[in-house]
Amino acid sequence: MFNPEVLWKERFRSFAKETGSYLRYIFNGHLMIVVLFLLGTAAFYYQDWIKTLQPDFPAAWIIAGILSVVLTYSPIQTFLTEADKIFLLPLETKLADYFRKSLLFSLSLQSYLLLMVLAVLMPLHVKVDGADFQSFFSLLFAVILIKLINLLIRWHVQYFIESSVKWTDSIIRFFINIVLLYFLFSAAPLLFAAVPALILVFLYLYYKKQTTLKGLKWEQLIEEEERRMNAFYRVANMFTDVPKLRDRSRRRKWLDWLINRIPYRQDLSFSHLYMRTFARSGDYFGLLVRLTAIGGAALYFVTYGPGQILFALLFMYLTGFQLLPLWNHHQNKLWVRLYPLTEKTRRKSFTSLLVGILLFQAFVFAAIVLMKGELLFGAIILAAGTAFSFFFVYFYSLKKLT
Repeated sequence: MFNPEVLWKERFRSFAKETGSYLRYIFNGHLMIVVLFLLGTAAFYYQDWIKTLQPDFPAAWIIAGILSVVLTYSPIQTFLTEADKIFLLPLETKLADYFRKSLLFSLSLQSYLLLMVLAVLMPLHVKVDGADFQSFFSLLFAVILIKLINLLIRWHVQYFIESSVKWTDSIIRFFINIVLLYFLFSAAPLLFAAVPALILVFLYLYYKKQTTLKGLKWEQLIEEEERRMNAFYRVANMFTDVPKLRDRSRRRKWLDWLINRIPYRQDLSFSHLYMRTFARSGDYFGLLVRLTAIGGAALYFVTYGPGQILFALLFMYLTGFQLLPLWNHHQNKLWVRLYPLTEKTRRKSFTSLLVGILLFQAFVFAAIVLMKGELLFGAIILAAGTAFSFFFVYFYSLKKLT
């Protein structure tokens, strides 16, 4: 006899076992030490910044805006697989308990994120709005309750196949959330906050009524689940090989000039392969853009010269380390082994690409500091970044290229 509770527990145990095995690699890696250092430095500057704020600073709006993004984005972890649209489809009416557990699991998981975000924003609320830290738990309870309503709405919205309905729902919920949170954090009369809260409840009741006779969109739910797992696999792939990672390629036509500048010669076959992979496959190019943008922003706001140098090298290290999986990107493809080229040629192509990427990043970081008028530290960052690029690629990374 089919038991949805047993099925959910089996799926959850399988999920916990698989993610747990990869999380050990992630949290045991020395990369986490670098991340913790960056978080500690950010906390130091954040604390100093808060001390400079005036009472007229719009803290309530900023807090409401940040939390509204977290509240509006409300994915539901269902643990569904490709085969479920065949084997579980006839049992759809018996899966209410299964999806209820999925919703509660998603709520508990996202509550941890809300806890961390609220903990970060609380000093800002206390400094500008004159609140006290004792209100933290009451605010956390209110925010989690709002998150629950958002999750319930999101669940019923997924019954619609039209993408316009989902976008409209997200926009409406975002503005309702931001108004509701503003009233909560600005110490407005409770009646003010009750109005958007009731609108949110009515929105849930409306979608619930509209989807009473609709069936689950199985392919959509399975696709969303695969997308979430692939996002996790991409992170884990930075620390260890992930066989289940599904690669997605997308041509970025505006980057073709990078590929076309490589001469068409036999000894440069791997150079073409790695450059195309970097520009089109996985998330390698996006990773470079994100880390360069975040590192550049950090260098712009940090005024302490030696700190700027350290930040530049740290972000270059993060970039280089997270691009190392590019080396094994094609390890399971037999046709790559048919190239009439030596392993030394392959390694030379990869290291040339990696050192070029790091040198580009060093140039960007140095340019940002130079534009601030800090010529000495800009020159030091360029020199130190150049030296670090060659050291990282030709000494550190060679030990990891297997």
